Amino acid sequence: MFTGIVECTGTVRTVAPLAGGRRLVIETPAACLTALEIGSSIAIDGVCTTVVALEPDAFHIEAIATTLSRTTLGEFATGRRVNLERPLRLGGELGGHLVQGHVDAVGTVRAVSRQGEHVLLDIAMPPEVAEATVLHGSITVDGVSLTVNALPAANVFQVALIPHTRSVTNMARLRPGDGVNLEGDMIGRFVVHYLKRTAVFGVST
Repeated sequence: MFTGIVECTGTVRTVAPLAGGRRLVIETPAACLTALEIGSSIAIDGVCTTVVALEPDAFHIEAIATTLSRTTLGEFATGRRVNLERPLRLGGELGGHLVQGHVDAVGTVRAVSRQGEHVLLDIAMPPEVAEATVLHGSITVDGVSLTVNALPAANVFQVALIPHTRSVTNMARLRPGDGVNLEGDMIGRFVVHYLKRTAVFGVST
């Protein structure tokens, strides 16, 4: 479980093919490797992955074909800056919202505009994310916990990035047409799933 509060960023050092997947090496400051062990979970741009090897200044992960097809990890290339978050410890501060690291779908940046010091992102989302997205609710974009600022069109949501968020994450790089990992609000997803099941099976509520 994560919170969507990016602890630091890393840089993709290498991407190597595996049978049915890829092995990625991510460079990051030593402070971000604290408490990481082989087998530890770490979110990379919102994707929960497992550490399979460690170096003094980097860690390795392996992504299977399913993960590559459902997230932006399949697009990663050497030099790409990525958002990193270690799992929430029981009793730790929940600064963002509850995030599983299970990407629902890839969205597409529609527009990037400036409003004073803030930058507004309009992002197209597929129906499976839209059905759990509400105005002023939470959504995770590339592992960053954000608040839905507006719903300007069908299946499009808008978020506002403050300067701090742009400086400590990789979101300043986003341009129209870029793909982003989306995870809808966990509670919203469960509510939608429950309502669908009760409608299918005729369960009285």
